[in-house]
Amino acid sequence: MCVVQTLCSPCGGGLFQNIECGTSTEKVRFVKFHRGFNAVGLGSFRKSLLKPIAAKDGRESSLSGDGNGSGSGPPKYKGISVNTRNCVKNEPDSSFTNHSAGKNVRDLSTNGNSTNILWHECPIQKHDRQKILQQKGCVIWITGLSGSGKSTIACALSRSLHSRGKLTYILDGDNIRHGLNRDLSFRAEDRSENIRRIGEVAKLLADAGVICITSLISPYQKDRDACRALLPKEDFIEVFLDVPLAVCEARDPKGLYKLARAGMIKGFTGIDDPYEPPCSCEIVLQQIKGSECMSPNNAAEKVISYLEKNGYLRA
Repeated sequence: MCVVQTLCSPCGGGLFQNIECGTSTEKVRFVKFHRGFNAVGLGSFRKSLLKPIAAKDGRESSLSGDGNGSGSGPPKYKGISVNTRNCVKNEPDSSFTNHSAGKNVRDLSTNGNSTNILWHECPIQKHDRQKILQQKGCVIWITGLSGSGKSTIACALSRSLHSRGKLTYILDGDNIRHGLNRDLSFRAEDRSENIRRIGEVAKLLADAGVICITSLISPYQKDRDACRALLPKEDFIEVFLDVPLAVCEARDPKGLYKLARAGMIKGFTGIDDPYEPPCSCEIVLQQIKGSECMSPNNAAEKVISYLEKNGYLRA
């Protein structure tokens, strides 16, 4: 049996959607299209009389023998595919061409669990957006122990850049877990997924021409390296807050170290879960135990000096 659903286009022509074909040889009803709703009318035609649909343009369709008007062979047209049994289906056959994209559907790719996907290029590229913003999109990845001052320095850096007329956005570890990553725990595998997702979002922001500032512990070297690999080499700036554990624990702004020491939090970084310091970061903001603490503004200025020196604050 054949089942056809239709939608009414702005011009009044019927558009075929979600068409399924079975293997039955029984008589089927011919589809009659009514403006404004889906309907199946009465008729006595066999399914062999259901001719292929050739799309004239993005808004209207017509019935014909094939895509070329020759009356033989499976048709080729954009948006809908028809096999040798003249059954219409939504997904295109691999031998058809996507004329609207100008590419053969053999270019479809698989990425992870996503299949039959095709990258669509836009004529407006990153450098075009950077010209408008008069800055270079990049990711400033601030990493360090809990209590090292990541969020405080990120905010000071964003405020200082904003005062210079530069567009920034902060991806804070705790903030992201309030929404996008609220389904993730603090187990090792979930922490890796947390970093992966944030890395992908940061990549999009950098591509938009924004100076993206991330502030999160990101304890594992391999996860930070994976985020670095998402961007061009010069667009990932790793900032290590090298603050001793004793200093961070003395600060303990959230009271988490106290809970971890009492055994009430398991897998806490620096206590019973490791932190892997960066091997080759771009910037180190070091706090030596017993020395005067670097102010957030001074730390921000050190990062800004790096940005100015390397041309990130101009297009």
